[in-house]
Amino acid sequence: MARTRTKNQATILSETMNKQVANFSVLYMKLHHYHWYIKGENFFTLHVKFEELYTEAALHVDTIAERLLALGGTPISTLQGALEMATISEATGDESTQDMVGTLADDLTAICKELTEGITSAEDNDDQPTADLFTSIRASLEKHRWMLKAYLAE
Repeated sequence: MARTRTKNQATILSETMNKQVANFSVLYMKLHHYHWYIKGENFFTLHVKFEELYTEAALHVDTIAERLLALGGTPISTLQGALEMATISEATGDESTQDMVGTLADDLTAICKELTEGITSAEDNDDQPTADLFTSIRASLEKHRWMLKAYLAE
C-alpha cells in the first residue's frame, strides 16, 4: 500500500531540493573564483580540477532544479536567493591554496550530509527518482571529497 504524501512532507522535500540548488549555485561561483585565482606550484593541477568541479556543479544545479520543477516546485533562481538559502558560504577572496582545497572538502562534507537527509525525505515521500538523484550526486561528491583530502594528505 502506497503512503500518502502530506503537504508538509512535500514542502520539506521542496525546501531540501531548493537548498541544494542554492548550495550548488554558490559552489559554482566559488569554484570559478578558485579556478581564476589559484596561484603557485599547484596551479596546473588545481586549475583543471576546479574547472571539472564547477562544470559538475552546474549540472547538479540544473538537474535538481528541473526535478523540482517537474514536481511542481519553484527553484531558487537568483544569486541573492541562493546566498540567503545556501548552507555553504561564498569565497572570501583571500584563501590560500590549502584553504581553497580544505574549504571545498568541508563544503562537500556538508552537502553530502544534507543529501543524505534529502534521500530520507524523498523516500518518506515515495519519491524514488529524487532519492536516486541525490544518491548519485552524493556518490560523486564523496569521491571528490576523498581526492581533495588526499591532496591535503588528510
